[in-house]
Amino acid sequence: MKLDRTDIRILAELQKNARITNVELAELVNLSPSPCLMRVKRLQAEGFITGYSAQIDMAKLGQTLTVFAEITLRNHSANSLAHFLEAVEKIEAVVECHLVSGGYDYLVKFVTVGVSEYQAIIDRLIELDIGIHKYFSFVILKSPIVKTQMRVENILNV
Repeated sequence: MKLDRTDIRILAELQKNARITNVELAELVNLSPSPCLMRVKRLQAEGFITGYSAQIDMAKLGQTLTVFAEITLRNHSANSLAHFLEAVEKIEAVVECHLVSGGYDYLVKFVTVGVSEYQAIIDRLIELDIGIHKYFSFVILKSPIVKTQMRVENILNV
């Protein structure tokens, strides 16, 4: 599916405010409500829109600890990578996992209630023998810039 400028504007507006009504969205992208809704449904069906969620200030709910871990595996076979991902995917504290190039294999973001919970998770992963060779942990002290929106217009050069 090829996107046009109106599709891009719909994505940009939904990124800004996913709770916007279809009527408001249609007005912002210069469509009538029915064609606008059809486009949104098509963008969902084609996988451009993968979901809607609320952004929650976790610190207001209680103490949290965010840790990025660089993880290197002993073996890089497809089975080893899949085995690692299968185990990590089951951990609720894992909020992101990225296969990366460079000096390690995965960059994993954990959000826990504290250092002891994070260390217990890492200890459990090592005990599972899922191929972890080494890991380095980076505790986040402060996140002065966290963006939840990307400029889709720039990415697609429209």
